[in-house]
Amino acid sequence: MANPVLKVGCLQYDTTRALFDGSVSVDGFDTQMFTAATVPEIFARMMRDEEFDVSEMGLTFFLRALESTPDGLPYVAIPVFPNRIFRHSCIFVNASSGIESAADLVDRRIGEFGVYGQDSGVWAKGILMDDYEFQPRQNRWVIGGLDHPAPPFDFIPHPHPDDVEVSVAPEDMSLSAMLEAGEIDALFTANVPQCVLDGSTRVRRLFPDYEPVERAYHQRTGIFPMMHTVVISRRTLADHPTVARAVYDAFSKSKETAADRYRQGMRLYAVHTMVPWMSSLFERNSAEFLDDWWPYGLDANRTALDTFLRYHFEQGLSQRRWHADEIFQIL
Repeated sequence: MANPVLKVGCLQYDTTRALFDGSVSVDGFDTQMFTAATVPEIFARMMRDEEFDVSEMGLTFFLRALESTPDGLPYVAIPVFPNRIFRHSCIFVNASSGIESAADLVDRRIGEFGVYGQDSGVWAKGILMDDYEFQPRQNRWVIGGLDHPAPPFDFIPHPHPDDVEVSVAPEDMSLSAMLEAGEIDALFTANVPQCVLDGSTRVRRLFPDYEPVERAYHQRTGIFPMMHTVVISRRTLADHPTVARAVYDAFSKSKETAADRYRQGMRLYAVHTMVPWMSSLFERNSAEFLDDWWPYGLDANRTALDTFLRYHFEQGLSQRRWHADEIFQIL
């Protein structure tokens, strides 16, 4: 008898590559992997059409759906986090705006991709609120497409506090172009805007030398911010009660396969990558992080998760203060 088919939607990261190349699969299932050009496309396909049995999902997207679905979500989240990024580096400013530090962000026009308070923005705002007395209500927020004009995401609710001004970018303008032209003063973004990749001198990071700032943040808090989790269809869970553990184990094994690749690369001075001095970077990171620097599961991530959930509530994106144990399926 053939194994049931399990459709899995996510981006191809180091953490998921072994699932895509077939060296790791979900035990007891024929695993079919699907991806997209951008990760919000995956979220939309799951949230609109339940296209996948298993899907990557942004934390804020999951929380907004959770609070806006009175009859309960058609999927549950498990504590798998395929996407993590430190977020001091994701704040860009117009070089002529006069913004030299976080204190200068008061009364500014700031862009954000797709939605007010996407995962990267929740982390960036929360960190600035904790460490630099930043207050989002003191700014005017503009939502649009990053490198191409686009309306706000239409597949999720858009909550924000009444005292936070949020508007939509002109339909013919991208946030990247607006930032370079000085039509917005700053940009909180998950991805590096194209004008920066093109070498524009009109745009720079709020924290130009961001690595020491992010390392100091990690050393002080122990937090390595996660953006996304993994959800499983309740329909699939009803048909296959053991699927949650099998999916968790497969994602964990895929992530460990990637970590082992880096560890083994040290024997050959990381010749598997084109990045010079990768071995030196890995050595520095190994001195700072534990052996499992990208943990899954609730216990190892409780501090980071509860910090994100606190930020989400403080920024007016949640109706109440959630806690990690309420969000994730117990395995």
